[in-house]
Amino acid sequence: MQTKNYSRLSTCIRCAIAGVTSLALTAPVWANTEEQTETAAPERVERIAVVGSRSAPRSVADSPVPVDIIGGDELMKTGSTDMLNMMATTVPSMNVHSHPISDAATLIRPLNLRGLSSDSTLILVNGKRRHRSAVITMLGGGLNDGAQGPDISAIPGAAIKQVEILRDGAAAQYGSDAIAGVVNFVLNDRDEGGHIEVRRGEFYAGDGTSNEINANIGMPLSDAGFFNISAQYKSSDPTSRSVQRGDALQHIADGNPNILQPAVQIWGSPKISDDIAIFANAGLDLGNGRDAYLFGNYSERDVLGGFYYRDPYTRGGVFSNDGGETLLVANTNPALGGCPTVSLADTSFSAVNSQVSALPAHCFTFFSMFPGGFTPNFGGNITDTSLVGGTKGEFLSGPLQGTMYDFSATVGRSEASFSIVNTVNASLGPDTPTEFEPGRYIQLEKHFNADFYRFVPVGLYEDLAVAGGLQWSEESFEIVAGDVASWEIGPYIDDGMSIGSNGFPGFKPDDAGVYVRRHWAAYVDFEAEFSENFLAGFALRHEDYETFGTTTNYKLTGQYRLTDDLAIRASTSTGFRAPTVGQANISNVRTAVAEGELVDIALLSPTNPVSQLFGATELTPETSTSYAFGVVYSGNDFFMTADLYRIDVDDRISQSAEIPITEEQKEQLRATGIRGVDSLSLISFYTNDFSTKTTGLDVVMNYGANLLNGRSTFSLAYNWNKTEVTKFSDITGAFKVSRLEQDLPRHRATLGWNQQWNDVSMFVRGNYFGKYQGVHADSDGLNVDASAKITFDIEVNYAINNAFSVAVGAQNVFDTKPERLPEGMQRILGAKYFETSPMGINGGFWYLRGRYSF
Repeated sequence: MQTKNYSRLSTCIRCAIAGVTSLALTAPVWANTEEQTETAAPERVERIAVVGSRSAPRSVADSPVPVDIIGGDELMKTGSTDMLNMMATTVPSMNVHSHPISDAATLIRPLNLRGLSSDSTLILVNGKRRHRSAVITMLGGGLNDGAQGPDISAIPGAAIKQVEILRDGAAAQYGSDAIAGVVNFVLNDRDEGGHIEVRRGEFYAGDGTSNEINANIGMPLSDAGFFNISAQYKSSDPTSRSVQRGDALQHIADGNPNILQPAVQIWGSPKISDDIAIFANAGLDLGNGRDAYLFGNYSERDVLGGFYYRDPYTRGGVFSNDGGETLLVANTNPALGGCPTVSLADTSFSAVNSQVSALPAHCFTFFSMFPGGFTPNFGGNITDTSLVGGTKGEFLSGPLQGTMYDFSATVGRSEASFSIVNTVNASLGPDTPTEFEPGRYIQLEKHFNADFYRFVPVGLYEDLAVAGGLQWSEESFEIVAGDVASWEIGPYIDDGMSIGSNGFPGFKPDDAGVYVRRHWAAYVDFEAEFSENFLAGFALRHEDYETFGTTTNYKLTGQYRLTDDLAIRASTSTGFRAPTVGQANISNVRTAVAEGELVDIALLSPTNPVSQLFGATELTPETSTSYAFGVVYSGNDFFMTADLYRIDVDDRISQSAEIPITEEQKEQLRATGIRGVDSLSLISFYTNDFSTKTTGLDVVMNYGANLLNGRSTFSLAYNWNKTEVTKFSDITGAFKVSRLEQDLPRHRATLGWNQQWNDVSMFVRGNYFGKYQGVHADSDGLNVDASAKITFDIEVNYAINNAFSVAVGAQNVFDTKPERLPEGMQRILGAKYFETSPMGINGGFWYLRGRYSF
């Protein structure tokens, strides 16, 4: 086959264009040779992106859709060791909230691109679909309620060669979830050399100390391949941005010496320990234009965070069921007689404690076990594994001669094993344990892909690039029941004690099960150069799910080069996000005592007959339509892109409100043969219940020059993003609408300066966060218009020699504080800052880093 030098589709074209980098913070690559003078222009290599085209990689300047590229080394120029924070710090159109005291969202935090939910962004590794995490975000701050996205924190920075961010709808090319865009993590593929890096940091407040050691090594695999492995081990201490709650202060004033100081309830980052991440990437040249590849990962970490404080005088189901007038008392042996009432009219510790101490031996109250109350700590063990293998090359004979192929198989698994400590199953009384394992979620995905592309002569300026492929997938979601004590109904329910591990009741055996779904997909993709200046593309994808049926989506793209340096581009597409198997089948029933009666509060699947009585139907895909228009300029060491976009998403999935079920409705269900409804009191389910319109603007600029006896790169990245809820049901509610529309800042920007001298480099970045809605603890009525903030980051790196370097840096170097809660609410909630702060709530962070390269 004759090899052609395609002007736009080949990876080697336009490689000498100065400063072509799609993300402002990515510095150009340049050689540091002895012959080079301090003011000589460096040799720069154009960045090439895999995402955005199903035919062949292309330069970001020639892409008809916006693609950002972040080099792996640039990602590591932050104080954070978490991939989520690295990404959000670098890309203004990405946001990550802290999510303290948010159940499983604290364990695996969601990432949001262009203001859409975390599972509206498709994650790839080496161009292959990444599996979802096992965690469904029940408390996602409105924006991510019910979302189930991948666990990006499992990817270590040391493993990354570059990250490619496609900021455009791409479901017609890549399938479900690519509504907001695609993030592709490209793994290191060096066959020699490597590094070992040690990093330590701490917040200015003196907490949150983090320690990390990471390494990467590349080795040859025979004489025709490579094996590259990265490993990371890190730990992070918890942080606290809390104040003592008002009720705890009152108990201290009443003489209670058992109140935890300085705060009974912690708002901050969780404790992360034994965080291990390993990624391996291998490739082998098989000869005759064929290659084999294999890559995968193993990661595991333990996470532990705080929950709400249980007041020893008022907490229902544990200490008091009448608002703090009397203590709950359990009679462990009624044959010995009744138990006296413990009055809380006099709240002094001595008065209450003397009554509790005088109780007969068969009378038990949790005040004697926890006289200062208690605060559960919720966490879990998160494990993530994957393996991808395949072969690619070119058919050298037969009817497919000249066609490139890529056959691959992928398996990915995520497991979240939950734990909760320092709490009780009150219904077990004095026999309750204080540590529980409430159960596990397991997500397992398998994908098989066959992808093809070739260039077909059709009489155009360049041959038509044609791509196509097939995919078969299987996805399963498993719920594993918790230990018996975490859900058991103990003997003291008649005394008014609550059931299950308090704070996070365990999954019952009836909740457990494995749910499986399969689907297949086929796609075609065409890209044509009609002239030297005009490129257009069309993609079409059809998918067939065994549950809800089929969906077909398209994408049109085009770029027209007005001059050698200036081009305009546009795209329009439809997209979809299939409901996950977990969302469609999750079921969890927790038991509570209401008005002296034992009742069940159930999250049921939408296909459950009980849910369907209230109008639930089988979940259908979220559907989207996207439009984008942009300009690209590259020349004279200056690079700029500006892209306007609009994304309409219909039938978005969310969890319904808790709906009361009446006796008449229970009888109706019994008449149809449905069992297990007698104890149900409230139910909720997932449903397609609202639609949104998102409009925005992305601007990226990059300029390089020889300044200050070295090389300077200046960068600007700006995002304006506005989301409007265009349709919603009563289930959604006005407060959730306001959260969807206002919790994220509409304006975000970063301005960076990267300065390189011979042995010293410096990086300075300013971060702008526009106004946003401050919300705390999902509380309606506790929402304010929070003011804009500006923070600064800095890092200075010194190369001791060719092998050793050291760096010192700080994020939020001036310790700019987020929006504070009103004084009165601080005492009620025990928190200083609104948790929706886009800059986080922890303040300034400093770090030291040492690196040995070989």
